[in-house]
Amino acid sequence: MSSELFSRLVVPDLAGKVVLVTGGSTGIGAALVSAYSAQGCRVGLHFNASSDAATTLAQQIAEKGGDVFLVQGDLSIGAEARRVVEETASHFGRLDGLVNNGGGMLGRVPYADLEEAHYDRVMDLNCRSVVEATRAALPWLKRQGGFVVSTSSVAARNGGGGGAGLYASAKAFVSNYTRGLAKEVVGHGIRVNAVAPGVILTPFHDRYSNEAQMAAMVATIPMGRAATPEECVGAYLFLSSDLLSGYITGQILEVNGGQLMP
Repeated sequence: MSSELFSRLVVPDLAGKVVLVTGGSTGIGAALVSAYSAQGCRVGLHFNASSDAATTLAQQIAEKGGDVFLVQGDLSIGAEARRVVEETASHFGRLDGLVNNGGGMLGRVPYADLEEAHYDRVMDLNCRSVVEATRAALPWLKRQGGFVVSTSSVAARNGGGGGAGLYASAKAFVSNYTRGLAKEVVGHGIRVNAVAPGVILTPFHDRYSNEAQMAAMVATIPMGRAATPEECVGAYLFLSSDLLSGYITGQILEVNGGQLMP
């Protein structure tokens, strides 16, 4: 799916909803911001360090008539994650959906070489951020019902590799947090699910995977290639729509080209 097709997709019950996408400036997050906007959503675009990319994306969407709110924050700090949610919801006056997409590997470090500071950084960015952002979102979502869709990873099931084990463990937390939270909030009309991407061509792999590592990963994919960020979008839109997935909660939707078939 290319970005040009976003406007041809029609998920009618998403129009007018307010959705916050964390980590929305590049990669899958940027594709999601564009896709939700194309559905007529008002979108909170969170970023941390990638201010130029976030600003450019917001301008492009605004030129097409979209409504985007830029909000910066370090999600690894609990108070910052909560502030990002509160500022977005207060700006729009409501919140219908939270997409917990912010996260990262922060380097390939084997478990045997793991130091406490690196553990804290990885777990804070990938786990604490999801817990705190969601905690701040729940009072808003309870007002009218809504959804939470978090980004897990194929690594949550296969354990990662090449020093990615801690990241994989953090994403396994995200997957199980999704299941547990889904049970707790279902009575408030809130559905909680996650998408677990496989090997996606994003700045993530530009930063952490060399050519040999990418080739080794692609060799395990039956489709024989890595995916683009845009090819992940449909899974998120599906899980965000009551019309399409109203009886689905607590699920992890795998998007990996057949790399893992649980």
